[in-house]
Amino acid sequence: MMASTTATFAKRIRILLLAWLVLLGGCNGGTGLDVDTLRFGQLGEIRIQLIQPLQLGVGELQQILTWSSSGPWRLAERISYLGILGDEQVRVSKGDPDLLAAAYAQIITQLNETTGLQLFIDELDPLLDPPCGLTGTRLILRIRDEARNEEITWIRCTVGDFKNISPVGAGPDPQASRVVQAALLVKAVTLGDGFVSEYEGSVPFSTLDRGENSNAPLVRPLSFPSEAGWPGFWEQHTSPGEVPPAVDFEVDQVIVAAVGLRTEAGDSVEVRRILRVGVGSLTHIRERIPGDFCSPAARNQTPFHIVLAPKTPLPMAFAEILVERVSCGL
Repeated sequence: MMASTTATFAKRIRILLLAWLVLLGGCNGGTGLDVDTLRFGQLGEIRIQLIQPLQLGVGELQQILTWSSSGPWRLAERISYLGILGDEQVRVSKGDPDLLAAAYAQIITQLNETTGLQLFIDELDPLLDPPCGLTGTRLILRIRDEARNEEITWIRCTVGDFKNISPVGAGPDPQASRVVQAALLVKAVTLGDGFVSEYEGSVPFSTLDRGENSNAPLVRPLSFPSEAGWPGFWEQHTSPGEVPPAVDFEVDQVIVAAVGLRTEAGDSVEVRRILRVGVGSLTHIRERIPGDFCSPAARNQTPFHIVLAPKTPLPMAFAEILVERVSCGL
């Protein structure tokens, strides 16, 4: 009952706000809104990008959270190694957009007016673009204002990802903590305090090949900690005489995600995490299969994902493959 009452209240607030904006437009002789009456970003978007270096900068985890003033938000996570993408996952908001829009308006008010949280102050230079080193996370906060057709961006340094970033130690200037605090406010409403990255704890990795069919008889995951067997596998996987991608097995390894023969189109497989655990390593693999409202065609295929990653301790084990059902929409 309380949730229903809150949602109804939020919808009324939104309707009143829209009516107020229309009235303002009319009072301006039809020339549009009086933007001076609006807080910066009240109509627009907040975008927060975290770029966390992995393995002392040879890899990275990017998290890009975009939140619209209309309510919906979207989080894209990308993990890469040596500048090449390994995998990307996207989450979208599932809550009531009216409640999210009301929360957005509240946070914009705080970032414009609340002492200690204000971003629009002289001491917080939007032109500052500091280096964050091999271990520091680069935080890029952008607020776009549609009414003014303007945007302001702040770039500062912190550590960690959306799970554990903190204003403590943010830099390089004393006001950098405000930028981190803004990111934490947005994260609390959208991702929630229990957020965990899809790539939590993983070493970076990049994709060497990915698809639905391999010429090799892939029935289970494989790993190549050394060159032994790698050229032969690649030739079988592709075609006779095909030269495999160059791999420095002194520092890197190859992992092949596979689940065997599948008989429906649309099935895919992907490496999700490569972890150092105890005296060895553990790779997590996800299989994505057509879910609700899907009518996949019958077709034999052997989905695979071949990745390059920094060496991790042997032996390499594989966790139980988790299956995700992917909706095809209505």
